[in-house]
Amino acid sequence: MKRHIIDPRPDWQATVEEQGVIYPLTRYPDGSLRPYWDESAYYAFTLPEVEALEEVVEELHRMCLEAAAHIVDHDRFADLGIEDPRVAGLVAESWHRRAEQPSVYGRFDLRYDGGPGPAKLLEYNADTPTSLVEAASAQWFWMEDRFPGADQWNSLHERLVDAWRKQAALLPPGAPLYFAHSAGDELGEDLMTVAYLRETAEQAGLRTEAISMEDIGWERLSGRFVDMRHRFIRACFKLYPWEWLVTDRFGAHVLDTIDNGGGTGSTLWIEPAWKMLLSNKALLAVLWELYPGHPNLLPAYLDGPRELARTTGYVAKPLLGREGAGVTVHQPGAEPVIRDEPCCYQEFAPLPDVDGNRVVLGAWVVEDEPAGLGIRESAGLITDEYARFIPHVIL
Repeated sequence: MKRHIIDPRPDWQATVEEQGVIYPLTRYPDGSLRPYWDESAYYAFTLPEVEALEEVVEELHRMCLEAAAHIVDHDRFADLGIEDPRVAGLVAESWHRRAEQPSVYGRFDLRYDGGPGPAKLLEYNADTPTSLVEAASAQWFWMEDRFPGADQWNSLHERLVDAWRKQAALLPPGAPLYFAHSAGDELGEDLMTVAYLRETAEQAGLRTEAISMEDIGWERLSGRFVDMRHRFIRACFKLYPWEWLVTDRFGAHVLDTIDNGGGTGSTLWIEPAWKMLLSNKALLAVLWELYPGHPNLLPAYLDGPRELARTTGYVAKPLLGREGAGVTVHQPGAEPVIRDEPCCYQEFAPLPDVDGNRVVLGAWVVEDEPAGLGIRESAGLITDEYARFIPHVIL
């Protein structure tokens, strides 16, 4: 894995906006605009490196599913901060009936520096991962422009279309599949992620409708979720976290009408409720408990940093969060800090410093199979909303 400097295409901003990345710039606190889509550099991988990373992702995904089964079988929902028995029951039922529920994608965030050491799992974004448009589409077209004839770890588009095609039989017959995101998305990232996923579903032959989460209504007489034209929403892909869905003002109705097994008069949500088991940072501690010393894991605990406070240092991560929100870094030897909110305390493994850039690999999974790679760089130790997306090739 090597980072290379390259001149951006003269029309790069207009080009990527046409390809769906309508948020190519990030506004910084000082008011300046800087590239989010950053093609002034790229990463080059060898084929053996990519094959090794694919094996790591396969192994991690298998382990995560086993950890999810352990959480359900041993009733460890409280470790995930799931205190409501109805929600716990919903997740458990969803897990047991997962073969009947469509599940499309997820993204592992990995620490990897291209050296002899193994890739390490930082977290699993299994419910509402973004950066899909740039990973699946924009960087592929960038490669065709700049490195025609090269290759890329990127079968995302084909696998997504195939996933919808194979799972179409699990959807309510005759009903459109709604695609929803929050209208509060000011940048357009959620909007375009959902629009892209909707496009892949349509290419698979599905009938679709677009809606915002705020426009989903509840019809009291029929006891159903409906769209603005009062049409029953039987199935909906939502780029909206489950922990929000079950706790907002309509949460009780979600629990009452959840389709965990094809029932009429209910709503099938995608991603399914069992993804709450994988999108929670407590998963990292459960993995370390089940697979202590695994080469692709970092030590992680729920009750505090333990030995990490004096040895390696640690990172405190809220159980639920996005884009580094609430994450704190603690150097070794400092007095341990136990946060008031539930956290996962994970070994501090600084992101690789590549020419002054901190890099994290986002390895995508579609239908349980490794499907592609997206790379983000940040200036600091935490990958936050100011991180940049950098394309890659296999050379």
